[in-house]
Amino acid sequence: MSDVANLQKLKEIIMEKELIFNLQLFADPNTQTTEKNTPGVNDLSPTMKTFYKTSLLENARNEHYYAQFGQKQPLPKNEGKKIEWRKFDTFEKALTPLTEGVTPDGRNINMSKIEAEIHQYGDYTTVSDRLELEAVDPIITLTTEEHGAQAGDTIDTLTRDVVMAGSNVIYAGANVSRSTLAKTDLLTPTLIDKAMTFLKKMKAPTINGDYVAIIHPSVAFDLRESDGWEDVHKYAQPAEIYNGEIGKLHGVRFVESTEAKIYKGAPLTAAAANLSVKTNGSGATIAVKEAISADEAAALVGRKILIGTNANEILSASAAVAGSATITVKTAASVTADTVIYPGEAGAANTAVYGTIFMGKDGYGIVEPSAESLEVIVKQRGSAGTADPLDQRSTIGWKASHAAKILYQERLVRVETGSSYGDVDEAN
Repeated sequence: MSDVANLQKLKEIIMEKELIFNLQLFADPNTQTTEKNTPGVNDLSPTMKTFYKTSLLENARNEHYYAQFGQKQPLPKNEGKKIEWRKFDTFEKALTPLTEGVTPDGRNINMSKIEAEIHQYGDYTTVSDRLELEAVDPIITLTTEEHGAQAGDTIDTLTRDVVMAGSNVIYAGANVSRSTLAKTDLLTPTLIDKAMTFLKKMKAPTINGDYVAIIHPSVAFDLRESDGWEDVHKYAQPAEIYNGEIGKLHGVRFVESTEAKIYKGAPLTAAAANLSVKTNGSGATIAVKEAISADEAAALVGRKILIGTNANEILSASAAVAGSATITVKTAASVTADTVIYPGEAGAANTAVYGTIFMGKDGYGIVEPSAESLEVIVKQRGSAGTADPLDQRSTIGWKASHAAKILYQERLVRVETGSSYGDVDEAN
């Protein structure tokens, strides 16, 4: 081989080695980061801080399903912590003919007001310098995304819980209460018609021409196979689609959210989801087979239960070993040995019950404090001064003030149903 060929071969070897070397460095950036652990080099830069804020806010907004349908009420800075909505009472029809030459009495004006008080919510995570510098995954970025989702879920759930406490409810099937609903009592087109008819009779205005319902995926699964169901892409342009919208049926547009309300009772004790009657008896005190600890006895006070299919409430419980514990219920009852005692916050045999809220325009309001809206707070390592003398900790978190209130009960109706997933879904 000539000298020229040898030289060329050597160059190729060197280039190959350099490429391998550089690729190894690229594959393990933590080595570079750790070696450059000098003041001012590894701190979060203002650019990164802006990125984290933007990322968290975007994630939070993506999780807002209920907020998009509430009437927004601004609360300016330095205007207190309460907001009020005012509305006039509707005039009755004037059906009495006028008498010629006689001025009628006229109608009095009556105004009512609804108040809501904002409260502050938030959370944060502390990250050590070593975790930030040595972890394979981008810890700060991932933590930011998780807090964004948390902020969105928190604010959305706060609004949901207010909306779901409305006074109008329709139960699936022939049921007249939540405690008798079974997983087979599904949301059907007929139930949707009933909810829509209720809103029409209450003269609830539509939202952009339709009523809107927020539905859990487990309920949507059962509904999608119904005749007349239209997927969202068949009737709406992308710019017109609500966040989470999946389809339309009988003049109702459905928005799907995992945060749509699920009612289900927590286990009655740590070891047993249900209790069971020990012996036949009657009265308010019932002997149970299972053990109950002192903490569990205290936690049982006030719990709703189903003794078989009969609804009741626990007034007190005795802490004792298996076979010796008792519960005292609000309404005396005759019981049979081995009857199962279920948590009573959900449906029959504690099956999950799903609340789908149907709404017209401005059924509820949401306070938007101009000076206390969702805020992202990033603290760089070393920013705590003497509280972090070795620059070992950084934090990222959020806080927000929020309030929601039902404005028109007649523009909201909750439809409670079962689902094919009623045995596996948990309360939220």
